[in-house]
Amino acid sequence: MFTGIVRGRGTILAADPRPAGTRFRIRFPEPLLGGLEIGASVAIDGVCLTVVACDGHVVDFDAIHGTLDVTNLGDRRIGDKVNLERSAVYGTEIGGHVVSGHVSITAELTGLNLEDADAHIEFRVPPEWCRYIFLRGFLAVDGASLTVAHIDEAQRLFRINLIPETLRSTCVGRYRVGDRINIEVEHHTQVMVDVISRTIRDVMAGNRGYPPPDQP
Repeated sequence: MFTGIVRGRGTILAADPRPAGTRFRIRFPEPLLGGLEIGASVAIDGVCLTVVACDGHVVDFDAIHGTLDVTNLGDRRIGDKVNLERSAVYGTEIGGHVVSGHVSITAELTGLNLEDADAHIEFRVPPEWCRYIFLRGFLAVDGASLTVAHIDEAQRLFRINLIPETLRSTCVGRYRVGDRINIEVEHHTQVMVDVISRTIRDVMAGNRGYPPPDQP
């Protein structure tokens, strides 16, 4: 489990193809190395990966093909910066929101402004995921817990405003229009929407497919 608060930025030193996927070698900043060992979970651009080797500031992770298929990790190149968050410790302050590190979708970045007081990003999601995103709701964007500020339902566009601290502490500076960004929708919201939708569908269908309740 993670909190969506990016704690540092790593640098990709290598992305080596393997039969099962890709092994990423990442240089970590000093503050994130304490107690890090093989088997630990780290969010890399919002993707929960397991440490498979650790040598000083250099840490290795394996991403299997299934992970590469549903995230943007396959777009990363040597020299790229990535958002880092160590897994939450029980009792940790949740400064963002509860994040699993299981990316829901990749969204297309359609617009951005990183230069002034109107700093923001805008992105488009597949139609089937629009119902899980709400105004003022939480999303994890490349692992960073951010708040939806504007929605254009007709165009499936979502806008997130960026404060200076987000610009400073995350990797949004590498973004370009057309990039794919990792999106994890808030899990409880997704469950609630699915349960309500299923209930309404069952009621409209006359509860077909379910046995009648026991009679007293």
